[in-house]
Amino acid sequence: MSKIRIMFVCHGNICRSPMAEFVFKDMLFKRGLTDRFAVCSAAVSTDEIGSPVHRGTVEKLKEKGVPFLPRRAVLLTKEDYDRYDYFVGMDFHNAARMRRIFGNDEKGKVSRLLEFAGIDRDVDDPWYTGDFETCYDDITRGCAALLKKTEKNFITE
Repeated sequence: MSKIRIMFVCHGNICRSPMAEFVFKDMLFKRGLTDRFAVCSAAVSTDEIGSPVHRGTVEKLKEKGVPFLPRRAVLLTKEDYDRYDYFVGMDFHNAARMRRIFGNDEKGKVSRLLEFAGIDRDVDDPWYTGDFETCYDDITRGCAALLKKTEKNFITE
């Protein structure tokens, strides 16, 4: 069976989407599913391309014991649409920008993270709020629901 490919997306790819990437990868590791998924993150804007992960995200991941690697912000491209199964935006604006970048979303790959948990709200941007704790809680809840949805693909094996 091929890997499930997930791209987490936020405005600049320095706060929310890398946090979601590392939280999800940690959940996969703990469930022994790392080899079944390909997970990364990207930005919908060029504002922070090449920048490292925000120190607030790094501090929160360290505090929660979530492993991470140094990385730099990258830009989502139209070509990514055919490379991934899920594009998980942190807010409404991310989802709208992804659809513009892709030209459409004919396969229904674009969603907001908290939708997987049945919550109709955005993950607030800690770049503006300074609230990395609530951001982490929302991302953890959304990632757990996304994992529950996607790991069903492997239950029958």
